[in-house]
Amino acid sequence: MLTITRKLEFDAGHRIPDHKSQCRNLHGHRYTLEITLTGAVIDVEGNSDNGMIMDFSDIKALAKEHLVDVWDHAFLVYEKDEAVRGFLASLPNHKTVVIDRIPTVENLAQVAWNILQAAYTDRYGTGLRLQKLVLHETPNCWAEITDA
Repeated sequence: MLTITRKLEFDAGHRIPDHKSQCRNLHGHRYTLEITLTGAVIDVEGNSDNGMIMDFSDIKALAKEHLVDVWDHAFLVYEKDEAVRGFLASLPNHKTVVIDRIPTVENLAQVAWNILQAAYTDRYGTGLRLQKLVLHETPNCWAEITDA
């Protein structure tokens, strides 16, 4: 199986409300997102993407549109974390993204997978699909999802 991978980075804040240590406090990370796609190599003479599964600049553009620009420099907050949601709402023009689960790296990877899977699936009629997503919370800690 032939795959291609594009890496992007973004900064975001979060907290794990019931965590036993420092992660229960407001803090942030420089996240690294790796998007791996598979599909047929385009074989159309004269096509800009000829010889590619997908142009890396198009992978980046879709990721930025659907996820990276939405989450970059935002606070990712669990919908049931009322104390933090109230605080963030009190800040004028604050960039807040409310999600339906606690924003652990595992849960954020799953949310990102769901968003990006829809953005990439069979975009060119070549069987293009998201094969793997890796979300690094730190250089040493990450979550990974692979299409079965």
